Amino acid sequence: MWKPSQSGTPAPTPTPTPEPSRPVSPPPAFEPPARPAAPVGEQATIGKGLFIKGEITGSESLFIDGKIEGSINLPGNRLTVGRNGQVSASITAREIVVLGKVRGNVSATDRVDIRAEGALTGDVSAARISIEDGAFFKGGIDIRKPESKPEGKPAAAAVSAPETPKPAQS
Repeated sequence: MWKPSQSGTPAPTPTPTPEPSRPVSPPPAFEPPARPAAPVGEQATIGKGLFIKGEITGSESLFIDGKIEGSINLPGNRLTVGRNGQVSASITAREIVVLGKVRGNVSATDRVDIRAEGALTGDVSAARISIEDGAFFKGGIDIRKPESKPEGKPAAAAVSAPETPKPAQS
């Protein structure tokens, strides 16, 4: 009888199957903000080749990598000034993230975040502010308490002292 261990022919070894290769995706053209912004599709972008002069208002988040002059009003939304962004405007938004250059007063109902490569020249009014090491900031800061819903005033505050009549002068 023939046994594989006794014959001069070696036993067949299983051939290794190659693992399927995974596609390598190229790195993104820009680095997105560390914190997630609005869900995908709800953020408008002004590219670095665009220059806008005037008033920008809207109801969605905005990423600016171009040049803006004027005013920006995005109540309840996030404004991100990208690394190439140059903004010379008064800004009002829920949250403002500065990676590029901003010149003008900014007002946020939630927070202002100046990243390490960012520069902001102007007064800031916000509930919270974050300035990373390496960032440039020149201006004043007004920290406001977060806006809360009024629940009614205490009775003592609502009652005022009665006015006393002033004597008539003759």
